[in-house]
Amino acid sequence: MPITFRTYQSPEDYGRISTFLIANHQRGNRDGNWLEPAWEYMHGHPFFHPQHLDKIGIWEEDGKIVAVAHYESLPGEAFFQFRPGYHHLRAEMLDYAERALPYPEEEDGSRQLHAFVNDLDAPFTALVQARGYVHVPEEGRPMARFTIKRRFPKFSLPAGFSLVSLAEEPDWGKVHRVMWRGFNHPGEPDMSSAELESRRAMFDTVTARRDLKIAVAAPDGAFVAFCGMFYQPEGKFAYVEPVATDPDYRRMGLGKAAVLEGIRRCAALGAAYAYVGSDQPFYLALGFNVIYISQCWKKMSKS
Repeated sequence: MPITFRTYQSPEDYGRISTFLIANHQRGNRDGNWLEPAWEYMHGHPFFHPQHLDKIGIWEEDGKIVAVAHYESLPGEAFFQFRPGYHHLRAEMLDYAERALPYPEEEDGSRQLHAFVNDLDAPFTALVQARGYVHVPEEGRPMARFTIKRRFPKFSLPAGFSLVSLAEEPDWGKVHRVMWRGFNHPGEPDMSSAELESRRAMFDTVTARRDLKIAVAAPDGAFVAFCGMFYQPEGKFAYVEPVATDPDYRRMGLGKAAVLEGIRRCAALGAAYAYVGSDQPFYLALGFNVIYISQCWKKMSKS
């Protein structure tokens, strides 16, 4: 059957791409594609710009998706997902990304694209180099994996602190504050109803489970550490996103406890691995190991 191309159609292609990522996931993420929960989390993130969804490119064969080129937050970035055996579409997909996904024109008419290429894909790396892309190592996207073993790591909390899930206490004001402070924003967050609804939407995504969103409550009841966790049942893995600890409560083991409790709950559901898109020492100390990096390659062009 011939391979055909089309652009994203909302809302039906959200689920079709989710199914594509799940169907082509290989144990241990050997496929190198995005994990399906990352696609789900992208759509709930407040930085996501859905008005550009029609710029996502989809390649199909016999009615089934075989490759996707897409952005994450907004155009100017391009990510590439493949069904095994269809990597020969690399050049065509990059052609499309260069046409449809660059940042809007600057005053001088230039356009910029950040193409993210898995460092295990040597032919794709050679392709972007041949086209004049420049490597931007500080913008690479590492993927790290935690192998869940029968003997699970021990963790504890200081006296007076406790673990609570959003199934037990869905207090979006507390969640919003720990996320705001945990990502080092100054001052106190805006607690308007619009801001709290945006925070809720970030965590109540399509398949999200509130019992896997774990907070650490301080003795006064405030959330001071938080770990969002997804469980993907077909692939039997956990996905960590996001994690934050209030700066006044760091180096107390609170973030560690939240992450490990989330992984423990996913292990009870059947997870064999947990993944996180980070190579921070915090995760490496927990037992995560980097398995690949989606390297960032930048190109400026004139329209």
